[in-house]
Parts: sequence; structure tokens; C-alpha cells
Amino acid sequence: MSTKQAAANAIKKAKGKATGSGNGNVVVKAYTSPTLVLLAYDWPAGDEHEDFLGFAIERAPGFDGAAKSWLPNRIGFKGPKPDHSDFPSSEAPIQKFYWWDARIDTKDRGHSFKYRIVPVRGKPDALNLLDAQATAIDVQVPLTEEYGITTHFNRAVVSSQAFSKQFPEIKTAAQQKAARAWLGNGMEQAVPQFLDRAAGKDIEGAIYHLTDETWIIPALKNYGGLISLAYNHTSKDQASDDAIQELEDSGRPADLFAARTHASIMHNKFLVRVGAADHPEAVLAGSANFTSEGLSAQANVLHAFESPELAKLYLARKRLLDGDPGLSETQKAQKGWSDEVVVGDATIRSFFPPEGNKTRLSIDTIIDAIKAAKHSILLCAFDPTDMNLLNAVFDASDEGKMMLALVNRVPAKAPTGDPSHGDVAAKIAILDRAQKSDEIVGFGAFSAKDTPTDFMPERVLWPGEDPKIMVRVHHKFVVIDAEGDNPVVFTGSANFSGNSLHHNDENMLEITKCPRIAGMYMAEFLRLYEHYRARVKSEDIKTFKLTPDYGWSRKYFKPGAPETKARMAMAGTAE
Repeated sequence: MSTKQAAANAIKKAKGKATGSGNGNVVVKAYTSPTLVLLAYDWPAGDEHEDFLGFAIERAPGFDGAAKSWLPNRIGFKGPKPDHSDFPSSEAPIQKFYWWDARIDTKDRGHSFKYRIVPVRGKPDALNLLDAQATAIDVQVPLTEEYGITTHFNRAVVSSQAFSKQFPEIKTAAQQKAARAWLGNGMEQAVPQFLDRAAGKDIEGAIYHLTDETWIIPALKNYGGLISLAYNHTSKDQASDDAIQELEDSGRPADLFAARTHASIMHNKFLVRVGAADHPEAVLAGSANFTSEGLSAQANVLHAFESPELAKLYLARKRLLDGDPGLSETQKAQKGWSDEVVVGDATIRSFFPPEGNKTRLSIDTIIDAIKAAKHSILLCAFDPTDMNLLNAVFDASDEGKMMLALVNRVPAKAPTGDPSHGDVAAKIAILDRAQKSDEIVGFGAFSAKDTPTDFMPERVLWPGEDPKIMVRVHHKFVVIDAEGDNPVVFTGSANFSGNSLHHNDENMLEITKCPRIAGMYMAEFLRLYEHYRARVKSEDIKTFKLTPDYGWSRKYFKPGAPETKARMAMAGTAE
């Protein structure tokens, strides 16, 4: 099969047309990433039944060699189990309109599963599983690399029940390495694997922070080919200097490392593989800094693209930065969005800020795409401060579209400072929106003071971590209409701020015509969003329990409610 035919088949497969029908059955769609299956489903008939208790979800093959298993639910009608074990969803129905298969792991990549979503009515002690209204869907868990595109999303949930259970102590170096590898979910191997594939060819890159002594720095030191890096070095930030010195001490020529001193920050995180005759072949890029925390504790994404055309664009940017140009010079070098590059089943454009002080082409392109959205917008960003972007996102929600946002921090109170300044205005807007709706949430954890009944307290800080600079959500992406046939993904290193627009060295990607990748972003976004939303709400909940009637579902059928919009958009039942 040709590459073009394979890509076409991938598109057909990944579009994820809703399975089910309008005859009263459940409608279901699946969104997947290399270690995640997200099922989104709708059952409009549920609104008519006061004894609608949720959904049971069956998987085949099942767990631990079983032919079939019911997906687990931590919460029962009387609360969680004291021993922290799970209920099968056939006994404790899932009271949400989307759910994850929490048992998917790295060994399941490339494997197929059949899921059957069954509506449940009745009473807590007399459940009635409506098999006649059930719908089944076949799902294949994607590989890390498909169609020339490698994707790594890390777990990054330090504050989670799973992490607390699996790693009750992280005191020793061995414990910390194992814990970081679990949180990394394979991302810790992204750079070593990129180098292994290069097999001695030249590697050039631009790196903001290079401090990971566990995986990345050893891989760079041991690499058999040339390595040339531009790295951030300012009067306030020399975080990468020690690693650069290490590489020089290992025998690498000092003139292959270029300190970047003339930007607010050199915020890129990318590597380019360069073959014979100075021919660029592939690029690794994303939001993750080359630090231990960036690979593990901070939510991030890294992609590798086997694309000479895309790699050429990144290589040209790196070589510009090698000369340490002034800000005005890099602004003048700005050429806008690149021409479209086809990589496998995706169509991609790149952009390299900074822009001139009076232009906003990169972020205005995102805003225009948000305004053109048909059904949904997802924003996941460390600290977005561009008010035009935030206004477009919030306006989309007000117009009836599904809008969900996840940021690193929602302010606990209104910030001081001049509200005419963008960063202050953005924090005020985010706080105001979060107080009115849980469409936007930030980091949260079950602390010792507010842990719900029969839950374990969760770790907030890594040993030695400074709480003032703790980062848990480090992503920088916007996804538009991920559930549709024409989704748009914007991703990269830029934080959607004035500095990332006009003063920093950054890189951004627009990915279109690829429902497969958009579905990955949606699945991973909702994993994090729901995780932190539950913890934001924990302050008022002493015991999590299932609702004994259809009360749980009311918000999902309330006209205009965020939950209603999400239910219909994700399952593909929105008009």
C-alpha cells in the first residue's frame, strides 16, 4: 500500500463517525491517543426517565486475560470502597456522557478493542441494563508513530489517586526515576529515540531549558554524531549553561553551541535531524522543555515529523538564531505562516515568532479559526494573557458552542495591578469566568485537609519543588471542532501572550485535515480537564457518591449549559 493510500485510509478510520442510530439507541464516538481511549456517547432518551442511572461500559478483550470486562468506576452509590478498589460499571454506572478506559497502557498500542455502552435504569439496588438500547464500537489504540508523525503526551498527574497509590514514597533516586518515567508515559524517551533514529547524522536544535540529567543530557553526550544547539542565556536565566558545559567537557566543540542573548527568552524546544549534503530530514518539537519536570510533572506534548519540508523550515530558524540576532532583526525576518506541508495524513503550516510590534498574524489566525468554529473549542495553556484570544474563546461559549479551557492557575482572588495591562486583565477575565462556570479550570489536588471520604491525600509538590513556581499545566494548544471532519489544531511553544507574540523566539504549528491528531488532543485535554475539575469542586464535597436517580443528568440536558453542549458536540449529535 502506498503512503498516500495509507494516509487516506487513516483519515477514513480516524474521522470517528458516530456509531448508533436515531431509534433510541446510544450514539457513541471514540477519541484515542497512544495510551488513551476516550468514549463520548449520547442517549437523548435518558432525559425522559427519572430512573436513568448512567451507563455501563463493557470491553472485549477484557482485563488480565478475561474475554470481557466492565470498565471500572471508583464511585458507588454509597461512596468509594474503603480499600480504594473499583466497582465494575455494571454495578456502579458511569454518570457522565464521556469516559476513559483507565486500563489502557503502553502494551496496548496497536491493539483493537470492542466497547459496548449500555444505558442503565432502575434503582441502586435493582439495576436494569438496557441491552436493547446498547451500542458497540470497535477502537484501535494508535501507535506512538503513525504516518510519519510521532506523538507523545505525558501523564503529568502528580496530584492523582493513581500516582499516590503507585508511588507512596519518592525519596530515593531510584523511586524518583521510576515515578518520573510513569508520569512521562514515554515522553522521557522522545529525545533518545529521535537521536537513535538519526544514527550518527547531524542534530541541530534550539532549546530553552536543558537540565534533564536522567534521559536527555546523557543521550546528547553519548550521541555519535555532531550536535549543534542554540540555547537561552540571559542575565536572568542561565539554566542551560551547566548542561552546555557538560557537553563541551565531553569533547564536543564549544563553537557548536550558541548562546541566545538578544530575545526576551529563546523559548523554542526543537531538534532537527540533518542528513548528507546538509539535507534536513525530520524535526522534533512541542511544548516540553528538556527538563525532568517538563518531561514528567508538567503536562506537555512532543511531536516528531518525518518531513524534509518541515524540517527545512525549523533548520533555517535555528541557524538564524545561531547568530544571536537582535529583536528587531528577528522580527524583520518574520515571513508569516509557511506554505502548507503534507506530512502523512496531516496538512501543516509553521510560524516562528516574534512578530513586529504592530502585527498579530499568528494569534489572529487562531482567533479567526475560533470564530469560524462549528461546534467546539478547547484551550489548554500555561498562562494565556492575550485578551483578544480569551474574548474569542468566551464569545464562542456565549454563542452556544462547546468551550472548555484548562490553565495552570485560576487566580484565587482578583489580582492587583493596572487592569488595562494585558496580563492583569486576563487574570481578571479568567477568574470571573471560572467563578460563573466550570468551563475553565486550573490545577487542583486532594490535600490532607479536604480529601473526600476513602480517597488518598494527593501529592502537590515534588520533593524540593518551590510552590511559588510550580507548573502542572504547561501545554500551549487550541483545538477547534475536534469531533468533526475538518478540525484545526494550533500547538507549539508559544503561551498566547504579548511576549510570545512580539518578544520571544517561538515556534507554532497549525495542523489541519487530520481528525486522527485532533482526536488525540481532545482525548488528552479532557483527561486533564476532568481530573482538575473534580479537584476544584472537592472543597464542597466530603463524600463522592453516585446519584440514586436521574438528578446527575439534569445539567447534561439543560439548554445552553456547558455540559449539554459538550454531550452533543463530542458524540456528534449536535446540529
